[in-house]
Order: sequence, then structure tokens, then C-alpha cells
Amino acid sequence: MTNLSSVVNQLLNERTQVQGQLERLDEAISLLRNLSNGFRSTRGSARNMSASARKRIADAQKARWAKWHQQHGQNNRKTIPKRVVSMASRRKMAAAQRARWANRKKAA
Repeated sequence: MTNLSSVVNQLLNERTQVQGQLERLDEAISLLRNLSNGFRSTRGSARNMSASARKRIADAQKARWAKWHQQHGQNNRKTIPKRVVSMASRRKMAAAQRARWANRKKAA
């Protein structure tokens, strides 16, 4: 019987040790959760962003677009001369187009 009681005592000792380890693990997990401040570490999850942060990002993007349009936009196209096709050239292009259509119609 003493052998059985020693085994039970040994199992009880191991159980208390495991309970202590579980408590330390729970403390570590709660500490890490508090450090993350609500950040979700899983990929693809939505990030919570404050309204002021979204506004700052939107304003910065609008400024980048305004800068790009200032350099490349409609204002700089005024310096490039427009290409003008004369009426005679338009008539020649229209006749060539009609000829292509007629050839395609004949082939079909």
C-alpha cells in the first residue's frame, strides 16, 4: 500500500507543478495581449484605424495627386500643339476605309 500512496503523492506533486506552469503561461498570454493593443496578428484581418488617421492619409493622397496633376495634367497640355488633319486628308482616309470595308465584304 505504501507504494500506491507514494505514486499518488508523486502525481499530486506533478499536478501542482503543472498548475503553476499553466498560471505562468496565462499571465504571459495576457501580458502579450495587453502589449498588442488590439492589433490582430492574423493575415488578412481588417485593421482598425481612427477617423483622424484616415483623414490624414486621404489628405496626403490628395496632395500627391494634386502635385502629379500640376506636373502632368491639363495645364501642361496647352504647350503641345494640336494635330490638325485637313479636309482633303479626311476624305482620303474615309475613302480608304470604305475600300477596306468593301474588300472585307467581298471576301465574306
